[in-house]
Amino acid sequence: MSLPVSPAHLSPADEAALAELYRRGTPANTIRAWERDLAYLSAWKLAAFGAPLAWPEAESVALRFILDHSVDLTLAPGPARDAAQTLVEAGLRRTLDCPAPATLDRRIASWRAFHRMKNLQSPFDAPLIAEARGRARRAAARPPAPKSARPITRPVLEAMLASCDNSHRGLRDRAALMLGWASGGRRRSEIVALNRDDLDLAEWAGKGLIRLRLLTTKTTGPGQAPRLPLKGRPARAVLHWLTLARIEAGPLFRPVSLSDRVLPRRLTAEGFRGIVRHRLELAGYPPDFASAHGLRAGFLTQAALDGAPLQAAMQLSLHRSAAQAQRYYADIEIADNPAADLLG
Repeated sequence: MSLPVSPAHLSPADEAALAELYRRGTPANTIRAWERDLAYLSAWKLAAFGAPLAWPEAESVALRFILDHSVDLTLAPGPARDAAQTLVEAGLRRTLDCPAPATLDRRIASWRAFHRMKNLQSPFDAPLIAEARGRARRAAARPPAPKSARPITRPVLEAMLASCDNSHRGLRDRAALMLGWASGGRRRSEIVALNRDDLDLAEWAGKGLIRLRLLTTKTTGPGQAPRLPLKGRPARAVLHWLTLARIEAGPLFRPVSLSDRVLPRRLTAEGFRGIVRHRLELAGYPPDFASAHGLRAGFLTQAALDGAPLQAAMQLSLHRSAAQAQRYYADIEIADNPAADLLG
């Protein structure tokens, strides 16, 4: 489904160029989220009103969207439940339960973004709609669900690394896991996006240091690409992988065939998720013990356990919000807090 980038006054050529600009200037994950949300919104409007999305959308439709997504429809028969059931059957909605406030917020944010693309005022900016959204958010408030069931702290990571042998697959998994954890808890999309030329080895001989360039993250773009340090065991693991896999250009992490041959294409984010699950199983943990995001959660949790200052950890994790990063520090058992041992 194409994104609705088509202000009325643009020529077809300018409209196509603007759509391409959005695609080139927007992170791939955001594009995918927009496409999913556009499919959901279009299907909901058709099921609830028997009509396609309108530009600009009516405030009555925006209000109905909020109301329909702010209640548990398993206990509320009627038109809203019928529309939701249609979405469930189409595979666009999981259950009739009230969606998480964050899910509703994201879909509304996408809908507003679509209006901006068309240079139109969003109905969600109206005072009544904004007030209704705030009330709905408080009414449906729930503890935020972690992105990983558990953090992959240092002991868990070490057990996973111990399962990596000296095959190409083992070398790749060891290097990817260590790089992802030690460079600040990288997201899987950031890990698989790395290329060979994102590694700067100029300081390796003198300082034992690799500079890691992240062209695109959730919070930065190519213009502010951070250069993060990688040293010690993680740096050696990455260099070992580069040498034995003979990677001189192109993707840093790649699939490995069943015959242990390194393939030329890029490892996918789903492939990295499989690595995490596989190594957890080999280490003796259930495969759902943690997700790939557990590397990020584990880095910050371990930093808290080791007494590293929050700001120092954030320099590597690249969190923009101290409050968000602080959650990992707050989640550790208070008896394990290093501050409890200040007097010895």
